Amino acid sequence: IRPNAFDTIVRFQEQGVTVKVISGDNPETVAAIAKKVGIFGAEKFISCAGISDEELIAAAEEYAVFGRVTPDQKVLLVKTLREHGHPVAMTGDGVNDTLALKESDCSVAMADGSEVARGVAKIVLMNSDFGSLPEVVKEGRRCINNVRMSSVLFLMKTVFTVVLSMLSVVT
Repeated sequence: IRPNAFDTIVRFQEQGVTVKVISGDNPETVAAIAKKVGIFGAEKFISCAGISDEELIAAAEEYAVFGRVTPDQKVLLVKTLREHGHPVAMTGDGVNDTLALKESDCSVAMADGSEVARGVAKIVLMNSDFGSLPEVVKEGRRCINNVRMSSVLFLMKTVFTVVLSMLSVVT
């Protein structure tokens, strides 16, 4: 576990982000690590080995930790969460993550991960540190707020111009 993992997870969860762990590893091991880094609901985990697609779809909202997940099941989980109205960000570093990365709304790859994962990701963390993501999110929100403020300014300018034009025509 990286030293900043707990703080990073807590910051995301404080902002209302639901964190889910989707791993090909043993679900009990993944759940134990998820508990240590403070993921809400980490005690509820499921092994996806041998379960049907319908069972996986039903479990998507219920569980926070998914173990023994195949690449196809990762894609199905991402699609299911998106269909339920959740914006989905996916982090991954391996070839087995690429299909789910492509399917997610925001895909994040590590620079020291596979070249294929870096190629499909929308964001590549050059320092391969998940702890950088809160700053990335903060910068993204700042940009969105600036665009929103510019749009309001443009709208107000347009309304003011129309009102002045109407007054000029009337007078």
